[in-house]
Amino acid sequence: MFSRRATAITIIAVSQVAAMALWFSASAVVPSLRAQGLIDAQSASLFTSAVQLGFVAGTLCSAFFGLADRLDPRRFIMASALVGAAANAAILPVDPASPIVVMLRFVTGMCMAGIYPVGMKLVTTWAKADMGLMVGLLVGALTLGSASPHLFNALGGVDWRLTLLAASLSALAAAFLIRLAPVGPNTAPSPPFDPRHALKGWTTPSLRLANIGYLGHMWELYAMWAWIGVFLDASFRLTFGDAGQASVWAAGATFATIAAGAIGCILGGAVADRWGRTKLTIAAMTVSGGCALVTGFLFGGPPLALVAVCLIWGFSIVADSAQFSASVAELSDKSLIGTMLTMQTSLGFLLTLLTIHMIPPLVEAAGWSYAFAVLAAGPVIGVVAMARLRAHPDAVKLAGGRR
Repeated sequence: MFSRRATAITIIAVSQVAAMALWFSASAVVPSLRAQGLIDAQSASLFTSAVQLGFVAGTLCSAFFGLADRLDPRRFIMASALVGAAANAAILPVDPASPIVVMLRFVTGMCMAGIYPVGMKLVTTWAKADMGLMVGLLVGALTLGSASPHLFNALGGVDWRLTLLAASLSALAAAFLIRLAPVGPNTAPSPPFDPRHALKGWTTPSLRLANIGYLGHMWELYAMWAWIGVFLDASFRLTFGDAGQASVWAAGATFATIAAGAIGCILGGAVADRWGRTKLTIAAMTVSGGCALVTGFLFGGPPLALVAVCLIWGFSIVADSAQFSASVAELSDKSLIGTMLTMQTSLGFLLTLLTIHMIPPLVEAAGWSYAFAVLAAGPVIGVVAMARLRAHPDAVKLAGGRR
């Protein structure tokens, strides 16, 4: 029999993945829309980036008003999932190339601000001495969800209308499921409205270091996730000389690379709880940064060697992700955990809007052999920040004093 705690965490994780299908669906349907000639390259870019822009806008609004700490997290997630499901479903009768679609995707992204960081805040209310593992389980589940569109594409793609409809129905189910998850005992009274609370993540030295580490991690993560499939496809085309075979192999290898991060999140959480947050994040960023430097030089090389390095990269690049959030939760005032997590994710995803779009010009200027190397700058900065956090007096709050 599941304990009340295990049941709550399971419900939170399942509902989060179900609701975040609204975000994952964008990656799944773009290839089908492009193949059918329904959208051009610019529309395809906006179809995805509008969600991220909406997420950034939504998290900034949520952090300013302290919504993640002042509202019941379950009701906040429920309302966000319902509105997001409606906005996503409203795309179905509209021309995919219409500006209305971009607006609806933006609204969907704003709703994600009431789902992802609030879900992390909710799961921290159940953490004991396993904060890293709790958040790691949630981020791992979402990582697997992020990888799923590439599996669909490897299996031959999916009809875009059915995909969007399924995503809306999934979010609808999540909205009602989350109401069954009780809030854990690690809660604090709701703080009064004060927009200055949102700035504490930057004005408090230890929180600032944890957030800089997170930004270094995000500099690398989403640019890699966004372009690793394109990179593998181009590499396999040189190796196999068959576009069809290359595309299938690339989609499968991309799914495996991103999905490996789900295992990394869970193992990373368990290791960080036992050995320390800063130790784990420094080790993970050292490995992932090394992979960013090496991977490009395997372009057009032996497929098995290339995939092996990509799997290591996929595992390590997100093994530390949840630990930055766990660190912020442990370093924050309990009454402000939701706001601090919301602000952290807002800054991180705002940064990804730059890094995702900088890769194509780098590929054109220097080729794939060098384009990914620029991503190593993020882990370098992140390692320095987490090393400084390790030496900070507040580090005793991390992982029960294990830092």
